[in-house]
Amino acid sequence: MKVVKVPGDLPNAPHYQNVLELEDVSLVESCTQAHETRKVMFLQDHLLLFVMEGTFRIKLGTQEFEVKKNEMILLKKFSGIETWKLGNPDHNYAFESMMFFLKDSFLLEFLKSENIRLFRDQETAPIYVRPYNERLLRFLESLKPFFRDQEEVNTNLFRIKMLELLYDLAHTDKSLLLQLIQLKSQHQTDIPKVMEENYLNPVDLDELAYLSGRSLSSFRRDFESIYQMSPGKWIQENA
Repeated sequence: MKVVKVPGDLPNAPHYQNVLELEDVSLVESCTQAHETRKVMFLQDHLLLFVMEGTFRIKLGTQEFEVKKNEMILLKKFSGIETWKLGNPDHNYAFESMMFFLKDSFLLEFLKSENIRLFRDQETAPIYVRPYNERLLRFLESLKPFFRDQEEVNTNLFRIKMLELLYDLAHTDKSLLLQLIQLKSQHQTDIPKVMEENYLNPVDLDELAYLSGRSLSSFRRDFESIYQMSPGKWIQENA
């Protein structure tokens, strides 16, 4: 199955008509009927996913997640995920979600505005599915007019709305705040785990180094000490 790079490839997909983009944040609304739609995606940016109807199943390496109605999940960039959309059978298999794609520069703007210190000494925050409340549901609903009037969208207002979302989340869920911080302040991850989960994805060495929490030079050095060969040669032999 073809790997779809997101958000880059989404505007070209017929079932993703609602896309709003700024320089460092994108919002994608999906409203469709889905019996069990499968897709393999490569995340080019960090993904904050909200499900408003139906179920969104995700496989990330050996981990599996099921995001149901009124639930959300945060995933880091340069990850390859296998996904399944399942519409609600009680509502004509309706499926609805909003996906926020966040670049590092946008996260850094938020963290600086809150005067939040980046740190590396805490244990890595786990990825998990969490519920969202009525207040966030109303916030998501407030974004829909932006899709209807894209030619008249005030980009400054839209940006403020995106920052408002991060403020709401950070002040109501401290574990999510930690996860947001750690998206920008990477922890080192075992290189074999990174390679096992990502070597078949459309990633380059810079992206593999990022996923491992290392600079490119450190990644090359540590990789060769483990495998006794270069990353490029290892990928060639295992592709």
